[in-house]
Order: sequence, then C-alpha cells, then structure tokens
Amino acid sequence: MKRAEIEKIVKDFLVEEIEVDEDAIKPEALLKEDLGIDSLDFVDIVVIVERNFGFKIKPEEMAGVQTLGQFCDYIESRTGAGTQ
Repeated sequence: MKRAEIEKIVKDFLVEEIEVDEDAIKPEALLKEDLGIDSLDFVDIVVIVERNFGFKIKPEEMAGVQTLGQFCDYIESRTGAGTQ
C-alpha cells in the first residue's frame, strides 16, 4: 500500500466517521487541538485502522504521535508501505 492510499483512507474516515472538517485535514494538523479528536474518537479510530489496515494500534507506539502526518507515518511503518 502506497502512502497516498494511506492518506486517502485516513482522510475519508476522519471526514465520514469522526466528522472532521475536510479543510482541517493537513499533515501538520494536531490530532487533538486542530482536528478535535478526543479519547472516544480514538476508540473509533482504533477499530477503523484495524478494519482498513489489518493491525491493532499499540498505545505505547502512539505516545509520540501528535500530528496527522505522524499518524500516517505510524500506519505506513506498520503496514510496510514504501518498502514495496
């Protein structure tokens, strides 16, 4: 899976499932402050990531993830994207 595919899937579920304003979705956007993602949203995101990307998010690996770009980096590293 390529980075562009990851970003599209993430953007789509943020807009459709979490109801984030599409204009706010930028790599530098802070998940909590800019996108308004709270702990309940994060539970939904865990389920969506597992369904779309086939792995479970490990909370300890997400500790340093603050921006949308870092979140996509995390997914990319877990799916092996870019190594193909």
